[in-house]
Amino acid sequence: MAPSAVAPAQPEGAPPAPDAARDILAVESGGRRPRAPWQRRCLFALALAWSLFQLAAVASGRLNPQVLASIHLSFGLALAFLAYPGRHARRDAIDWRDALLAAAGAACAGYVAWDYHALSTLQGGMPVARDVWMGSALLALLALATLRLVGWALAAIAALMILYGLLGPEGLLPLRPPELLYLHNGHPWSQVVQQLYVGTEGIWGTPIQVSASFVFMFVLFGSLLDRAGAGHYFVTLAYSALGGLRGGPAKAAVMGSMLDGVVSGSSTANVVTVGTFTIPLMKRVGYPAVKAGAIECAASVNGQLMPPVMGAAAFIMANFIGVPYSRIVLHALLPALLTYFGLMVVVHLEAVKLGLPTARRSELPPFWSTLRSGLHHVAVVGFLLYELMVARLTPERSALHASAVLALLLVLRPSWRALRAGGGAAAHGLLGALRDGAVDLLRGLEQTARSMTMIAVATGAAGIIIGMVTMTNLGYGLTELIAALSGHNIWLVLVLSALTALVLGMGLPTTANYIVMASLVAPVVAKLAAEQGLQVPLVAVHLFVFFFGILADDTPPVGLAAFAASAIARADPVKIGVQAFVYDLRTAILPFLFFFNPKLLLIGIEGPLDLAWTVGSAALGMYAFVAATQGIMRTRLSLPERALAMAAALLLVRNDAWGGLLGLVLCAGVYAFNRRRATASPFPAAR
Repeated sequence: MAPSAVAPAQPEGAPPAPDAARDILAVESGGRRPRAPWQRRCLFALALAWSLFQLAAVASGRLNPQVLASIHLSFGLALAFLAYPGRHARRDAIDWRDALLAAAGAACAGYVAWDYHALSTLQGGMPVARDVWMGSALLALLALATLRLVGWALAAIAALMILYGLLGPEGLLPLRPPELLYLHNGHPWSQVVQQLYVGTEGIWGTPIQVSASFVFMFVLFGSLLDRAGAGHYFVTLAYSALGGLRGGPAKAAVMGSMLDGVVSGSSTANVVTVGTFTIPLMKRVGYPAVKAGAIECAASVNGQLMPPVMGAAAFIMANFIGVPYSRIVLHALLPALLTYFGLMVVVHLEAVKLGLPTARRSELPPFWSTLRSGLHHVAVVGFLLYELMVARLTPERSALHASAVLALLLVLRPSWRALRAGGGAAAHGLLGALRDGAVDLLRGLEQTARSMTMIAVATGAAGIIIGMVTMTNLGYGLTELIAALSGHNIWLVLVLSALTALVLGMGLPTTANYIVMASLVAPVVAKLAAEQGLQVPLVAVHLFVFFFGILADDTPPVGLAAFAASAIARADPVKIGVQAFVYDLRTAILPFLFFFNPKLLLIGIEGPLDLAWTVGSAALGMYAFVAATQGIMRTRLSLPERALAMAAALLLVRNDAWGGLLGLVLCAGVYAFNRRRATASPFPAAR
């Protein structure tokens, strides 16, 4: 964690995160750290060159999108092979085979930028032999890099899509596919390379173009903000505000993860950053290790839902559905707040079940001084929101301006401290402080490039899937298949889509999961909804698959966030994943609700009263849903009470005034009856 302007709030004796959690984060966001100084310097120089190139490209705004994507993937593949070793390679050294693969990957991807003018004339024709060889080599190298960084699932799906495109009487493989999927006559290899490598409907399509512009700049913003100490500040602020409540450390974990989600956009990074502090505290006040890890895991996974820096998939979504990113932020705001409100209710009810005491105010960091110490972090986030929502600049331009402010802050912050300490009395004096600030900035640029490596490779591989779906008309076949399996029942289609996203998420990162689902499943759901006369906004369909792709991060047996939390909590990762998913049921129900009630996405709101009713009824409905799933309000709920609370929850979030009023009456009645029982027979502590 970067140094912070606020004093550490971690109590004496709280253990640091085990090395295993740091290792999980290092592999996800940085990869190999060679021992040899010259190899470390080479990796640093390459990562720094990538970040500086991206800054120059966004600042000028003149580079052709395909050329930008080509150079972006060129850097990404070079870092992928140098920073991420193969299964049997040494993790502390770069050998000649990795160097050779890095050079080949950079050359094959960069060839498109080098020969762009010649290739652009082929957009409707067949590539020449050299283009076919370069494209074939890039597909093989991209598959290998995907296996190293992302896993076998994405590489396998991309390979199957290419194989499907080659099947048919006119294809490279003259075999007839199954009748239901016989949608084309097959394609020769040169035509597949033309689709995936020469044109802009394959590797160089929307996903990697968004990665090379919007995503890189927002990852840079988050990286610099974290190095400025914002992550530590938000955790300390949350603990100082909520630590004195019942189950205070758990509530601080929820709030801290929500605020860190503004900075991070990565579930695993959120767990390690916030959980290092909150999980030991939760265990100290009485939460079992599994529940402490699960609370942090659930809170961190949901951090990708929190605007303005949502996961990389949100930027790709904006391009897929053709709306400004600021609109995605606006539509996602209320569901994100609702899911964190629901988790806050979960941890409160868990504290009631366990009979946990409250902390003394004297044990907590002072709130007002903590708040004042990091207001500059809040101001920078506010500046980014102003650029996005008020000035209505493009996302990459907004992030560029906010990052420039952060860069200045990083460079000058040590100098300001040196001046306050008396200039020469500081550790290295004013000049040394300036140097420290510059080094901090360069490290932030390096970390940005390392964090982007996986995203660049994943979006490049996902482009293969999109290109082959377009080429083979597979979307039509999937529509017919899913419609047949579901009997045209939209509820069954949504359940199948949710399960598919969760299963895919066991092998895919969120961004790749969303791209696959948005390419293959979202159009099917939208078409079937329209056929049944449902007025469902396209953004609701895409947010539906986005939500379930995020939930896969803590779904056992593979969720990396659960493994990181288990390393800190020292508990079984599968048990943590299962418990986190139980806590995340409140998030899993939300996509179904806003699919049928777009007002939860702030669509179709008819004035302040309608907005107040939508927000209030949804919050009360979330409370009733959590109480029903946890089986407690003031004391344990009986089975009839749980059923009534669940019915109240579903009625409250529907777009129906009379149903909402009935839900309000039911919820109030269950609460009043449960409270009277609690007064007569207090809830026993369950340590």
